[in-house]
This record gives sequence, C-alpha cells and structure tokens, in this order.
Amino acid sequence: MPGFGTVLNVCGIVVGGVLGSLFGDRLGKNYRETLMLANAISVLFVGIAGAMSYMLKVSGGELSTQGTLMLVVSMAAGGLLGELADLDGRSEKLGIWLRHKTGNDTDSEFVEGFVSASLVVCVGAMAVVGSIEDGLTGDWSILAAKAVMDMVVIFVMTASLGRGCIFSAIPVGVIQGTITLLAVLAKPLFTDAAMANLSLTGSVLIFCVGVNLIWGKKFRVANMLPALVFAVAWAFLF
Repeated sequence: MPGFGTVLNVCGIVVGGVLGSLFGDRLGKNYRETLMLANAISVLFVGIAGAMSYMLKVSGGELSTQGTLMLVVSMAAGGLLGELADLDGRSEKLGIWLRHKTGNDTDSEFVEGFVSASLVVCVGAMAVVGSIEDGLTGDWSILAAKAVMDMVVIFVMTASLGRGCIFSAIPVGVIQGTITLLAVLAKPLFTDAAMANLSLTGSVLIFCVGVNLIWGKKFRVANMLPALVFAVAWAFLF
C-alpha cells in the first residue's frame, strides 16, 4: 500500500517520543543535559560524515573535493529565499500554536524541541528517496529503516528537550506523504546527480542543527531549507 512507509515512520516517531517523555521526566537535570549533548554531538557528526562522503573523492591517488560551488550557491540562494519567506518564523509560530492547542503552555522548551526535532527527521535523502520508492513501487523498506532510526533519535531528543519533539511526526507525515503522492511526477527530477547534491546539502543542514543544539540558536536552519531545491536544480543546470 503506497504511503505505508510514512505511516510506519510517523508511528516510530510517536513511540520514541512517548517513551522519551515517560523516562525523561524521571531523569535529573544533569542526565537530561548529558543526553541532549550526546544527541547534539551525534547529529553534528552525522552531518559531517554525510557531507564529507559526497565532497571528498580520491582520484589518481590524490584527495580532492567536489560540489563546493554548488553548496555555496545553493546555501546562499536558499537562505535568501528562506529569509524572504520567513520559514523559521513560521515554524516557530506553528510550534507555539501546537504548544497552546496541546495544553503545554508551561513547557518553555516545547517550541525548540518541535523545531529542532522536525529538522532532524525531515531533512535528508532517506526521506525523499524512501517516499518516492514507497509511492512508485510500494517498497517501504527505506522508510522502515528510517522509522527505527527516527524512533531512537526522537526518544533521546524528547528525554532532553521535552514533549515538543513528539510533534515532529506531523511535518514528517505531511512532507513524506506529499512526496509519495507526487512520486510519479517527481521521480524524473531525482537523478543520481540530483540525489548526491541533495544529500550533501541536507547533511550540511543537519550539521547546522547539531550546532544549534550545542551552542544555542546560531543558524535559522528552517530558512535554509530552500537550499535543497536549488541543490536539485543545480544538477540539471550544470
């Protein structure tokens, strides 16, 4: 059944979030801070590893880089477009609305948890490729693997940042569900080159999320999301 992979992914996030909420409330402040920093470091290096795997190549026994110009242009153009659309502000407003509607007005970390967790589980090639495969062939194996990974990530993030992380299931359901529905139209856009650009740019965005988790909000990552569109477009223009 097309879309089953996204359903699994959403369920994995909810289960991880609920478990993190149950156990997180029983942990002391030091334990929660340690979990948050451990998760942040993990996110940071996931971003670094993903970016380096696409940027570095060995040719003729020498190490060189690729994709640098694409990354600079995509991040700059995407950032400008994101600032114009104020995606970061809109995501925070959505978090504030959800906090109020779910009766969590006293949770000061709800919005930060929702935005940070949403970026971690929504940005990445697995979400795009898995949704396309689910829509075209009914193969939800990639999203099933992502569901397990997200469950663990959201468990840790909820234990450290609170219940707002659970609601990252909403943008995952909307974004991946939409890609699945449009898979037939979208598949020609995702060539090998486009997926390489998408993975590289997405990994850099994940790195930025890790920086925010460790040092506070240094990057408006949501405003950088249009960089993914420019990264895919670059593969067709050049």
